[in-house]
Amino acid sequence: MIENDVRKKARFAKEASAVLYNCPSKKKNALLHAVIRRLRSTLPALLASNKKDLAKAKAAGLSKVLTDRLTLNTHRVEQMVQGVADVIKLADPVGAVVEKIIRPNGLRIEKVRVPLGTVGIIYESRPNVTIDAAVLCLKSGNSVLLRGGSEAIHTNKKLVDILRRALRDVGLPTGCVEFIETTDRKAVTAMLQQAQYLDVIIPRGSQKLIEFIRKHSAVPVIAHGEGNCHVYVDRSADLDKAEEIVFNAKVQRPSVCNAAEKLLVDRSIAANFLPRVAERLRKAGVEIRGDRHAASVLHGIRLAKESDWTKEYLDLVIAIKIVNGLDDAISHINRYGSHHSDAIVTRKRTHGERFLQEVDSAAVYVNASTRFTDGFEFGLGAEIGISTQKLHARGPMGLSELTSTKYVVRGKGQVRK
Repeated sequence: MIENDVRKKARFAKEASAVLYNCPSKKKNALLHAVIRRLRSTLPALLASNKKDLAKAKAAGLSKVLTDRLTLNTHRVEQMVQGVADVIKLADPVGAVVEKIIRPNGLRIEKVRVPLGTVGIIYESRPNVTIDAAVLCLKSGNSVLLRGGSEAIHTNKKLVDILRRALRDVGLPTGCVEFIETTDRKAVTAMLQQAQYLDVIIPRGSQKLIEFIRKHSAVPVIAHGEGNCHVYVDRSADLDKAEEIVFNAKVQRPSVCNAAEKLLVDRSIAANFLPRVAERLRKAGVEIRGDRHAASVLHGIRLAKESDWTKEYLDLVIAIKIVNGLDDAISHINRYGSHHSDAIVTRKRTHGERFLQEVDSAAVYVNASTRFTDGFEFGLGAEIGISTQKLHARGPMGLSELTSTKYVVRGKGQVRK
């Protein structure tokens, strides 16, 4: 029954994608305006649905961090609305000419952006993904099959109902947004086998989920990778600036993938910098772990294990390592990091440029918090995920990353000799 239901929804989404493929920008924007109206008019019912999920989360003993990711309130719904409004303002990538070539034989060749087709999205916890992902897919001409986590089932059902009502408002098929309502994990396995109907799968969730999907999917996968993000404080850093950046990157919202999980500090400034930043982190409730050199400066901290250097905490925990300069910092990040987002704080331009060139991550920063790795902050309106792989996209994925290309060739009777 589950396999049949998933196959049916995937087929409906595929059929609807044919309508969206050449849907004019004006109509897609009208759809997004309808989504905004529905979000605002349905706010009380939406928050009531979210309360059901929060009550279930409390009964199940869900952690404070995961509960925060699950929670909706008026402010967060308005942030959703703003995200949709920002996507409306963005240029539609579909039909954009990427490249033009005129061959000696007179053939006129254009490389043109087209939708990917039908996108399957498997995600956990955060209900805002339902809106962000659907809106980006729809604006870029893709239908979408959604499978959210069981912890947000009531909220996601209501959000999908909002999206499907908006589709009806503008006369588009409701199959443009399909949703797998069962929380049975067999649905994920079934979804991964729908290569006949799905063009790509985009997972957002734990590394365990992503590894499972990569291993078992018959559909191409673009993975939203985990965020083992680093801030390196160089010996030349402005320490006041460094303290603000470290604190923001760790504490501002620790439950998200672009929060800093590791702090690397140059040995020459460790004794001066670490006590001041540690005091501030501790006051914010952050548990500090460190290597033996950090432990010699910060007495009483927990000694980090080898597994700490690769771990994404998603919580008020940070591990500190004292390094022997820029080369050591870059080497550590490239070895242990998840290639998501990493930052250097420095006043030495050459150190900043080397860091940007040599750290192999989707987003690299000089003198700024890793918390900016986000579709909204990058001006993409929203994001469907942050890819840490190198094909087909890398970094925050917006509208352009949800398109492919095709060659359009115009001739006047040419034949190949």
